[in-house]
Amino acid sequence: MLGTRFGRPAVACVLGAALALAGVAPASAADPGRWVETGRKTTSVSYWQGITFDPVARSFYFDGVSTGLYRTTATLARTGGVGNVIPSSVSSAEGYNHLGDLSFDTREGGRLLLPLECYYPGQPNGGNTCQTGSIAVAAPGTLSWRYYVKLDPAYIKKAMWAEISPDGWIWTSSGTDLLAYSAADVSRANAAPAGRKLVPKRLVGVLPTSSVSGATFYAGRLFLALDRGSYFQVVSYGIGNTDTGPVLVDGPIPEIERTKSSSLYETEGLATASALGGELHWQIEPQIPFNARIISFRPAG
Repeated sequence: MLGTRFGRPAVACVLGAALALAGVAPASAADPGRWVETGRKTTSVSYWQGITFDPVARSFYFDGVSTGLYRTTATLARTGGVGNVIPSSVSSAEGYNHLGDLSFDTREGGRLLLPLECYYPGQPNGGNTCQTGSIAVAAPGTLSWRYYVKLDPAYIKKAMWAEISPDGWIWTSSGTDLLAYSAADVSRANAAPAGRKLVPKRLVGVLPTSSVSGATFYAGRLFLALDRGSYFQVVSYGIGNTDTGPVLVDGPIPEIERTKSSSLYETEGLATASALGGELHWQIEPQIPFNARIISFRPAG
């Protein structure tokens, strides 16, 4: 995520010129071959942290570089944007200055779910000075802030991504645990600062790494984007639902793998959308040249 790297010193121009030609390699030998790449798009640098899609309005939504919120058509023509969606009163009270991979939810007439965290480079706890995470709600039409709900810090210290499931759970992660919060609990009745802190259902230790950057649901499965060091990976999980909450059915199943050409590339959000020539869209971002990119895929076969 950009929150782990943004603010590095400038790299020498000669290195920048060399990396301007670099990227992520086509499918490696380790790629399972389940998806076919259908295209790559360079987008606004503001579209850095996350991506989601409203299939009815046929709109993409993006957030970044840190706190902006943006809307485009299915072909990426911008139709709205705000440079900082987090109210100053919330930033002052909580310290939040960073958004993660967002999600579109049909509740409340349509809403955007924004994961919130603190990131102050060089400060204690890896820059996470507030040691809390929240999920905010914004309006898709105006891109304006509605409210936020705090997550119990006993389970999560920051929220770096959020994804709504078809059966009404909002997923995120902490370390190698998958966490699920009832979407009905993300409500004005629980709005911070007075509202209760939400406690998740937890699938303990099911992630192969803690470096999850984004998520989407595709064909009922939870897809996660991961940074694996020398390569990026998308894996999927089958999730079931019981009377006591979500359970793991299977996974992680490897879906896509791409080799890094440079350590200065980052994996960010995932989105499901019949758009841009594909169905699954993955943000992989270069810091040099500093812009934002979307790689699109369709299932193989």
